Amino acid sequence: MAPSIRRLGILTGGGDCPGLNAVIRAVAKTAILQYGIEVIGIEDGFQGLIEHRVRPLSTKDVSGILTRGGTILGSNNKANPSHYCTGRTPSGEPIWEDVSEKCMTTVRRERLDAIIVIGGDGTMACAAPIAAAGVNVIGVPKTIDNDLVGTEITFGFLTAVSTATDALDRLQSTADSHHRVMVCEVMGRHGGWIALTSGVASGSDVILIPEIPFDMRKIVADIERRMRGPGFAIVVVAEGARPIGGSQVIGRYDDTSPDPIRLGGIGNMVATQIADLTGIETRTTVLGHTQRGGAPIASDRILATNFGFHAMAVLASGKRNRMVVRENNIFSDIDLFETVGKQRLVPLDHPLITAARAIGTSFGDGAGSIIPKPIPAALA
Repeated sequence: MAPSIRRLGILTGGGDCPGLNAVIRAVAKTAILQYGIEVIGIEDGFQGLIEHRVRPLSTKDVSGILTRGGTILGSNNKANPSHYCTGRTPSGEPIWEDVSEKCMTTVRRERLDAIIVIGGDGTMACAAPIAAAGVNVIGVPKTIDNDLVGTEITFGFLTAVSTATDALDRLQSTADSHHRVMVCEVMGRHGGWIALTSGVASGSDVILIPEIPFDMRKIVADIERRMRGPGFAIVVVAEGARPIGGSQVIGRYDDTSPDPIRLGGIGNMVATQIADLTGIETRTTVLGHTQRGGAPIASDRILATNFGFHAMAVLASGKRNRMVVRENNIFSDIDLFETVGKQRLVPLDHPLITAARAIGTSFGDGAGSIIPKPIPAALA
């Protein structure tokens, strides 16, 4: 164990997701029981570091939280210390300041020798200046969208996929009963991992992801063929999907956030166009934050526990400014700064896309659509 580590801070940044408490539990228990380190919980992400809102964590504090959704520490996706809104000008414009020194004041006041930061690409970007200022930061990858560079999977993703798949299964039975098209909007701003995975798992007929811009004419043609068969169709669409030559649909704009754009509405747009162009009754369901809520499934509890344990192992080895990752089912670590400003998108040649196209799933681009192909003479 690195002899300088006596007090350890831990925070959860960005949006909540299932498995955060499992990581907190694993970090705190390993730190206290294996290394005798004091653990300080930082409340509401970087907001707590800015405002000096912290509390000690004991083994009792983290007992019984493995199965709980959310985070006992609270989170915040608007508090970027390097670009922090401190108020508004008389004309109403937001005032932005760099308040990183306030974070460092909290670090010095609490005598923190290191901080474990649990979050996605935005959280890691927030942590980078603090790491550059001399604080040892160990990152744990967390994002519902599964789009963090360097790791093949992030905890919370599989629970979100399970939630989305269950919803799509339920939509299929009601779509079948009423001979409708059901459109389901799921999370995925830039990476379509949830839409792709839940779409394949549920047997959805059309999967729309940000990486493959769609042509509504292709979607309509595929749906009309589908309606002549089973008589219903399921469309799953990532919130960041967009038509060819078009833009993502913005649901809300928050000018006090460092990341002000909130996507939403693509599901309604696609459903409206399908109904208008086909005359088929079409309904929309937006899963939204239901994908973030609730208890983590077993695989996410195990993954989060492993990430928390390995974060402490990396810290104990004396390494600095690393992020724990899993690649090829092996846990390791990479330079924390490698993750900043990057996203892991779905490759167009991903095996799951290839498999989906082979069984007739449409991605709205005309390739591998559900158009029946003639059987080769040799196989007829």
